[in-house]
Amino acid sequence: MDTSQPPDRQQILAYLDRIDAGDDAVRHLQADAQLLRVLHHKHLLAVPFENLSIHLGEDIVLADQPLLDKIVSARRGGFCYELNGAFAVLLRALGYRVVLLQARVFGPGGKLGIPFDHLALRVDGEDGSGPWLVDVGFGEHSHFPLALGTDREQDDPGGRFAILDAPNGDLDVHRDGKPQYRVDLHRRDLDEFEVGAWFNRTSPASHFTRSLVCSRLTEEGRITLSGDKLVTTVNGERHEELLGSDAEILAAYRDHFGLVLEQVPTVRKITFRYD
Repeated sequence: MDTSQPPDRQQILAYLDRIDAGDDAVRHLQADAQLLRVLHHKHLLAVPFENLSIHLGEDIVLADQPLLDKIVSARRGGFCYELNGAFAVLLRALGYRVVLLQARVFGPGGKLGIPFDHLALRVDGEDGSGPWLVDVGFGEHSHFPLALGTDREQDDPGGRFAILDAPNGDLDVHRDGKPQYRVDLHRRDLDEFEVGAWFNRTSPASHFTRSLVCSRLTEEGRITLSGDKLVTTVNGERHEELLGSDAEILAAYRDHFGLVLEQVPTVRKITFRYD
């Protein structure tokens, strides 16, 4: 169980500054549904979904303070365990009730991934709003929280979503008619996700070990850097650019994602075997 101390006021203010949401938090007198929507959207705009630590040989520590150190102090991004783990810290500090949920991601052919393949959040507001499914760590997904407790379709700038009943009391999250992941609604502790995070950062079977990704939402669409390929989507139009040098790649990480790196990440060869 994570026994990290709650963040202090300065850390929370720094986090709000990181996602350009300080003024929004000040204007709201309680942790309500409107503020949650603002925080969710601004987090996606400011903090990239990225797996660079895996390929830079950096440790990934699932505990509150290390997550805040990385996302806020070092102004980096991360993958689901890091992004939703850190966001949970912020939301709790602001007064929201937050439950960590484990999920299994649907792969090719509808095959489900491993347990604890993904971390998502159930969030309830001080104003009685919710419960909401909150997820700032799934890459291209909903821009705003999704309502739990209903199977109606929910329109979002990121697509049309539906949360449908699944076996054993789980829920399947669909986007534009396609299943994305299956959520187990039982409360989890952050350290329970260690095995899933270990698998995803070490296994040759994990797509995180086979490629580089750094991606964030923009007001006009999305921007993604994969190796030396920069993909920009503006109002539905996709543009690709191949970057010709390490200097250009490092500049793209800095200028488009706010990441100041000392070296260009390259895919590390994974040779670990399980048999």
